[in-house]
Order: sequence, then structure tokens, then C-alpha cells
Amino acid sequence: MVSTEIPTLVRDDVSSVGHLLFDAAAQHADRALLEFRGRAISFAEMAAAAEHVAATLAGRGVGKGDVVALYFPNTPHYPVVFFAAMRLGATVVNLSPLDAARELRFKLTDTGARVLATLDQQPFGVQARALLDEGLIDLLLIGSDEYWTGSGSLIAGSGQTMSLDAAIVTPATCPAAKCASHDLALIQYTGGTTGTPKGAMISHSNLRSAVAMFDEAIAAGSAWRRGEARHIGVLPLFHIYALAGVMLRAVANGETIMLRDRFDAEQVLDDICRGGANFFFGVPTMFVALLECPDIGDHDLSSLTLCVSGGAPLPGEVANRMAALIGRPPIVGWGMTETCGAGTLGRVGDKSPPGAIGHPLPGASIAILALEGERNPVAPGTVGEIAISGPHIFGGYWNRQEESASAFSGHHLLTGDMGYADADGQIHLVDRMKDLIISSGFNVYPRVVEDAIYEHPAVAEATVFGAPDPYRGEIAVAAVKLRSDQTLTLDGLRAFLADKLGRHELPARLDLHDQLPRTAAGKLSRKELRDASMQKAGGHG
Repeated sequence: MVSTEIPTLVRDDVSSVGHLLFDAAAQHADRALLEFRGRAISFAEMAAAAEHVAATLAGRGVGKGDVVALYFPNTPHYPVVFFAAMRLGATVVNLSPLDAARELRFKLTDTGARVLATLDQQPFGVQARALLDEGLIDLLLIGSDEYWTGSGSLIAGSGQTMSLDAAIVTPATCPAAKCASHDLALIQYTGGTTGTPKGAMISHSNLRSAVAMFDEAIAAGSAWRRGEARHIGVLPLFHIYALAGVMLRAVANGETIMLRDRFDAEQVLDDICRGGANFFFGVPTMFVALLECPDIGDHDLSSLTLCVSGGAPLPGEVANRMAALIGRPPIVGWGMTETCGAGTLGRVGDKSPPGAIGHPLPGASIAILALEGERNPVAPGTVGEIAISGPHIFGGYWNRQEESASAFSGHHLLTGDMGYADADGQIHLVDRMKDLIISSGFNVYPRVVEDAIYEHPAVAEATVFGAPDPYRGEIAVAAVKLRSDQTLTLDGLRAFLADKLGRHELPARLDLHDQLPRTAAGKLSRKELRDASMQKAGGHG
């Protein structure tokens, strides 16, 4: 078992997540919390906006224990309503811009959320008004996408529809509700890669513990001083990785987020070179896109003092190319919705071997459990299921007692990820248990195959998934996006991989794509590719 002691700043009596913003505003009133479309929004302005919205919601009967749904892209409206809900002691449920109408209905019905906040732009406004017309919500707060640039007019509200922007500018006070550390702050739905999405119940203590754990790990190995970071804000705020790792951390430490509507590689380069950004939390596809910029060599990226890759394994070739640009490889971390995005993190300055995802964050305990039998811890170097415990671990799934109980072994959360611990206590991720391919009786780990494919000079992006095969049971399918003006055949790929992989690991099929599908967090989606492959096979059967 691998664990790290947690500092005393993570306690059972931590206050509401909402206090993070209001405490920071008292200390750093005029400092910019957000820079968005050329506008700086101070801590004081953000805190005032959140309190005004909280007062408006309180006037409509919203209070402690109610569920407020947030349906936003990256926008300053998101933290405004998030912290307004926290001030009231309400619970937030995040809705994804990628959710289909059926998924939106399910999440609202499952959580009982009767209040929804969103923007009057596609697809948000149309979807939200449809939900209101269907009687799925009682109150709709809707804001203008142009509000923060001053170029839009306030949206008129009436009846069950209220102007979010009018609430922001209407002075009012709202006392903070008293919350216990175990009170529910967030219902965060898992990606739903299999079956119906499950709502992870996350407390105020869970979120604040995750923030403290990240901070302690980063401070231990870098020259970072609290209050000096300028964060690149391209991860979606509705995702747990950005919510805890970027937004809440920046707020807690009095730091600035350069918030962007979406990821754009050229914009990120400009934010680093001209905007002074020095912290970048991203996912592997973002680093791949940066490396594909034709003028990447003309940019000086050495100002990045912290570069973290999470959400999916970072291919070794991508890490090496990034290291050549910024003088050090990105730090690799691992976490999941149920851990508030916090789990492991590489040590600043260390070059981790391929597949390594770092050491447990301070306060986390990780055990590698046998895949079969009694599920006892296994020896270092032996592959098993990664199980994790700590103050950041969620309290179970909303309305799913049986699945909540089966998610744990003792106090440890069963993650569904396969990995092993080395002699130094560093954790190595092998793959997701559900993504394991069994071909002719042999285990094939998609991540291992992907790492090898990324070494091919023609490959820009790649992911590997299993497809049914009547003879071998399953085969490995390589889905590849090529670099510009490059070609690749299955025979050519297999020849390139022949000295890198076992014969049973070689892809049996190559699918070339102009673009590979992504999840809401920007990760490549094996599920979407696998589902499309199954549908195509069924259609030709």
C-alpha cells in the first residue's frame, strides 16, 4: 500500500466551498480572478456578482439542500452561479454542453433540480427553454454571452424566466448558509461510458481536500508561491478536472485564470508568450495539437513553470517532444470524478517513465488489489486494480445504494483502472479494466499499443479499441489521425510496430480519420469509436 501524509490544512471541520471566493475577495479585492475576452474581472467583482445572484435565488425560495443545475460553456457566468449556489448551501449539478436532450432530462429528473442557469446562445438557450416548457424545471436563469464584454443588452425576464445578468447587477446581500464539511456540494455525473450516467456525491470537504492535496504536491517540488500563478483556462469548467484543479485552486490561492471559450492551440501559445501564463493544466490531445502548430518552434515556452497532463495517459513520444520545447516534460497526473480529479501527480522536475502517473497525492492511500479471488493487495510490480482512499473520495452515487456499496473495498474506492506500484512507490497505469482486449486468450492493453503507435512519424493522434472477431474473440483496432500530407497502411504500421510490440498486440485493423471523436473533457473517446464500429458491423451483417 502506498500513501502520503496529509498536512493539517485538510480537516473535518473545513468550511463551505463558497467561503473560498469570499475569503479570497477580502484579501485580494482588486486582483484579477478572470481574464476573459480582453476584460479583467476582479475577485471583488466576482464575489459581489455571486452574492447578488444568491440573493436573487433566495428571494425565489432557493436555499440549503436545493439542487441548482449549471448548463454553461466556459464563461464567467459559471463561477458566479456556482459560488452563489454554494453561498446558499445548495447543491450544484453540472450539465455538459455535449449532453443530448434525453441526458439533460435524465440528470434533472434524477437529481430533482428545479433551477437551471445557462446562456442565451446555441445550444443552451433553446434546450433550456424546452426543458422549462416541459415542466422539468421551475426557474430558468438565463444570461447573455456578451454580458462580460459590455456589448450585449440585459435579457428580459418574466415569470419562470429570470435575467441572470440583471441579478448580477442588482445590489443585494445574502448571508452565507452554515454548512457542515460532509454536506453535499456537488453531484457530478460520470462520463457514462457504460450504461446510464451515475451522479457522484461530492461534499464540501471532498472538494477543499482535493484543492489542498494538489497545492501541497505542487509546492513540494517547485518554486511556485501562492498567488503568483496565471492559469491557462481551456479545460471545461463543468468537468471535475478543471473545477477542482484549476478554478477552485486559483480562487483559493488568489490567482488569475485566463479563461477561454474553448481550446485553441494558437491562442494557448499567445497566452504563454504574450500573456504571461505559467500554469497549464491540460489533456494529452491539447499537447498533441500544440506540437502540430506549424510555427511551434518560433515560440518561447520556457515561462511555463508548471505543465500538467491528466485525463488520459500521455504518450511517451508526446512527453519527449514537449520536454524539448519547455525544458521539462509535463507532469502526469491521474484522478477521476469520484476522487474530485485528485489521485496521483508526478514530482516536479522528475522525468517519469512511460506509463507512470506519479505518486499518491498528500493524504491519499493507494492499494493495488488482486484482479481475482480475495482482492488482497499484491506485491510491487504486479498488475492489479488501483484502489484509493483519502479525504477527497466521494460519498457514493446519487440514488444508487447498491452500486455505491460495490464501488468500495473497505475504505478504498475501486477505480476500475489496472496498474502497479514500483519499488519507489510510483504508480503505473496499465489500462482501464473495461478497455482490456482479450485476443486469442492474450491480454492486449490499448494504452501500450497507443504509445507505440505514437512513435510513428506519420501519426498525429491515435487510440486503440477492441472489436469482435469470430476467430480470435477480439482484435485490436487502431484509429489514427495522420499528420498533414502523410500516408499510412495497415501493413506499414504493423511493420513499424513489429519490434515494439508482441505479435498478439499488433493492430489487426487500421481506421484512418480526419478527426477523432473527443469527450467533453477533450479526451479521445474509445467508446464512441467502438460504438460506431459495432453499429457499422451490425449494419453490414
